[in-house]
Amino acid sequence: MGAENGRRRVVVTGLGMVTPLGNDVESTWASLVAGESGAAPITQFDSTDYGVHFACEVKDFDPLQWIEHKSARRMDRYTQLALAAARQAETDSGLQIAPESERVGAAVATGIGGLKSFESCMDNLYERGPDRTSPFAIVQIIPNLAAGWVSMELGTRGPLLAECTACAASNMAIGDSADAIRLGRADVMICGGTESPVTRVGIAGFNAMRAISRRNDDPARASRPFDLERDGFVMGEASAMLVLEELEHARARGARIYAELLGYGVSSDAAHVSDPDPTGENPARAIRMALADGGVAPEEVGYVNAHATSTPIGDSAETRVLKVALGEEHAYRTPVSGTKGATGHCLGAAGAVEAIFTILALDRGVLPPTINYEVPDPECDLDYVPNTARAQQVEIGLSNSFGFGGHNACVVFRRWS
Repeated sequence: MGAENGRRRVVVTGLGMVTPLGNDVESTWASLVAGESGAAPITQFDSTDYGVHFACEVKDFDPLQWIEHKSARRMDRYTQLALAAARQAETDSGLQIAPESERVGAAVATGIGGLKSFESCMDNLYERGPDRTSPFAIVQIIPNLAAGWVSMELGTRGPLLAECTACAASNMAIGDSADAIRLGRADVMICGGTESPVTRVGIAGFNAMRAISRRNDDPARASRPFDLERDGFVMGEASAMLVLEELEHARARGARIYAELLGYGVSSDAAHVSDPDPTGENPARAIRMALADGGVAPEEVGYVNAHATSTPIGDSAETRVLKVALGEEHAYRTPVSGTKGATGHCLGAAGAVEAIFTILALDRGVLPPTINYEVPDPECDLDYVPNTARAQQVEIGLSNSFGFGGHNACVVFRRWS
């Protein structure tokens, strides 16, 4: 049936990604389950005076593999990454987007937008004056243009969304896209997130907040979710895109289905500009909402891909959140991966990256590891799949994303069989 309890069902039929672990889904997944790290010295600017000299950059990325040269010159790197991932997802799905495709939409999230282009614009303004400002400056900077370019290049004319809710943004893009399909506003949505924040302002700003790791002597071991000796996240850049499709639409064209998106939940902390809710209740409400939306009981959850940034306060807070949301007894039985140990924190792209990891874990029966987990923290006492991937078939997985300002979002997937 295409509808369950009168509601249109939403399935995942295409995946695409460009990450610090690889420039497509298969290379990224292989590196992730092998326990590799994407952290390395920064190459995009001279970081000598910045205190932190490493990040999880996308490596060997050639935008011209995906984008015509004239268009690529008019895009910030965050947009180029998005278009590469979107084209991969479209190809993977086997979708043929018609020239007048009003039933196909796009939702591309970001936390910051064109930060690299903003810096270049300001450099040019100071050095050469306002009359030499590029006419493309604004459209390279503003955070909705990744969505705009994906829509223009792929030819989608359905709903066009551009969430900008910090590190929860791409989970919201996925959830809002599922809602658009359920409500009948679209049959297909190409959705996810993108971010390219490894810039002077990005590194300097987060370093000033004491939010990022300073393990310059050992970048590969710097991001260590849930470990007692964690000292902050590692900045990452990435894009990840999913093709969501109404079930009968997917069946009618013989599409390969990876998973079903069952539920979506959102909430707000209304507590602090950057710190998580200390009670855990408000993020847990987003998880419970997503489970209820999908008709899933907490004890049915078999796997969690955690937000797990590797910050001292964040990881212990999320451990409390999972105990509140799933019940303490079931939380102790549930495997939890902190995959930012491998990818770093890709900000507005993180939710989509981790949604794909959750989908592949269900599809392939392999739970990705939390790398660099060496010293247990008494406040983080769940099963974090430490250091080595685990062969385990689970039916239902959820992925959490929590953002500055108190944005909380959770998506729940079911293995397709």
